[in-house]
Parts: sequence; C-alpha cells; structure tokens
Amino acid sequence: MKKSQLILGLVVLVVLIALFLWGRDRIHFDFGVFRSQLALADWKRIGIGTACIYLAYVFRSVRWAWLLRHNKRVPLLSLLGTQVIGFTAVALIGRVADPVRPYLVAKKTGLPLSNQIAVYIVERLFDAGSMALIFSSAILLTTWFGGSGAMPHAELVKKAGYWGMAGTIGGALFLVAVRTAGGAVAAFLEGMLSVVSKKIGQAVGHKVREFRTGLDTMRSFSDFGVVASLSVGMWLLIAASYLETTKAFVASPQLASMTAAKCVLLMVVSGATSIVQLPVLGWFTQIGFVAAAISSFFGVAPEASTACAATLLLVTFLCIVPVGLIWAQFEHVSLRKVTVESEHAEEDLEATEATK
Repeated sequence: MKKSQLILGLVVLVVLIALFLWGRDRIHFDFGVFRSQLALADWKRIGIGTACIYLAYVFRSVRWAWLLRHNKRVPLLSLLGTQVIGFTAVALIGRVADPVRPYLVAKKTGLPLSNQIAVYIVERLFDAGSMALIFSSAILLTTWFGGSGAMPHAELVKKAGYWGMAGTIGGALFLVAVRTAGGAVAAFLEGMLSVVSKKIGQAVGHKVREFRTGLDTMRSFSDFGVVASLSVGMWLLIAASYLETTKAFVASPQLASMTAAKCVLLMVVSGATSIVQLPVLGWFTQIGFVAAAISSFFGVAPEASTACAATLLLVTFLCIVPVGLIWAQFEHVSLRKVTVESEHAEEDLEATEATK
C-alpha cells in the first residue's frame, strides 16, 4: 500500500473513532431492532438485487470486449473473469487495485497495457455519464410530473438534477472535443494548469492523451451508441438492485415505500463514498455514510438505516467476492500479487511516457 493511502486510512480511522465516541451517548442504537430488521427483510427482493448486480458484470464484459473490437476481436464474454477478479481485488484490497482489470485484460489479450488503461478511462467516463444521466432524469421527471414535494430537500435535489443534466451534456461535448482534437485539448489544459503546477499540467495532459487513445476504439456513431447503451443499461441494473434491496426492508415503512427517484439519490451517495475505497475499513465508512444519508434524507430509524446500508454494501459491492475468489483460483491468479504487479506496470508506463 502506498504511504499516502496508509495516511488516509489512519485519518479515516481516527475520524471514525471520534464519531463513535461523539455519538455513543447521543444516539440510541438497539441491536435487537437491528437484527429484527434483517430477519424480517424480504430476501427474495435481495436475491433479485444480487442477480441484477451479477448481470451488470456481464454488461461490463461485453462493453470492454466491444471497445477492443478494432484492435482485437475477442468473444463478448471472454473478459468476464477479468472484470470479476478485478472488482474482487478492489473490494478486498481497495482502490489501489483499480489497475488490476486493465492489467489482466492486457495479459489475456496480448494487447499493450497502455491501450487497456485508455479503455479503462473511457469506461470510467461512460460510467460517470450514465450515472449522471439516470440521476438527473429521475429527479427532473419527478419534478416535472409534480412529485418533487415528496422528495427530501426538494429544491436542492431539483437544482442537483439540473446540474447533473448540464454535467452530462458537458461531458458529451468534452468527449467530442477530445475525439476530434485530443492533442490540442491536452496541450491547452497542460499549458493552463502548468501555471499552477507543471507536474499537475503534465499529468492532466497525459490523461487526456490516454483518453484520446481510448476513444480510437469508437470509430463510428454506431460504436458510440452500443457503448452508451451498454453503459446506461448496466447502471439501470445497478439502480434496480438498489431499489429492490431497499424495498426489501418491509419492517420500515419509509424503506418499503421507496421510490426510484429517492433510491437514485441513495445510489449517488453510495457511489461518492466508494470513490476512495480503503481495504476493509472502507466497508464500514461506506455503511456509516449511507446509513446517515438514509436516516437524514428519509427519516428512517438508525437501526433500519444501518441494516439497509450494510445489506446494500453486501449486495452491490461484496457479493462478487466469493465468485471472484473462486474464479481467481481457477485462473491461478493471486489477488495481492497481481495488484502489486499492475501497480508497478502502471508506474513504469507513466515513467516511460514522461521521458518521451
């Protein structure tokens, strides 16, 4: 683990301890009620939510294979193992394992790692755009059809919906600009940011050029349409998983009557807290933040909100771990070893690019 990640982990640990000490005498938490919330949950709905997540991994595999088709045609489901093992590594080791997926794809296909990192960057942008599109559409449709009054913090959420839509459009325009004039965009950003820090400017310019390389995988509007459709479809499955899992807590009226628009708010909070994913410790921080959001946004009791947040983490993030560990055994992949190898390979690639 990098020194910066260790420091971040210690800071998060200190904050969690401080919050625990602060809330110990202020917040009444009944573990009996917590257990009853889990016992009374509709596990059929939770099973459906888990199935949606597993199907989303199939979409991920197909999307990555499609993005490779102009460099090397591979069967659409042949990269499913790299996705499952890669996300298992992230779940157990943290965001330091993010390069595992492109690294495993590069080894499996024989294509350069730089090409796969470029594909990874494109994939991340489509993920962000799809999530923003779903969020803003759900919020704005609720607003336009007169349902905003039932939303928590309705005016703030409405503004967030407009900003989300604006961000989606802005991201699409940025994609077009990089696709048509990536070198000029990279040079402009590099020059502008170098005023603040030359190192930051070079890093941003390098990422834009990588992104431009990744966009070479889409050479027509039909390519873009397929990737965009797969991305939106995948995130709709993830949103459905959140909704089914939340509505499974039938002993809490607020959770049992959860709407799609409200659930999208919850998905955004969960996604934001998972950006900096620390090993194991990150599970508890994510549960804490999501439980706090459920409680404050929807007026749910602490026991029910914590039970729901823990189950959401299990369904949407950790459910892939058993499958990934088994798949890694069949592929003879050591998660810790491949994480270190992928990190070093990425650092070597960046050093090589910096000397050009």
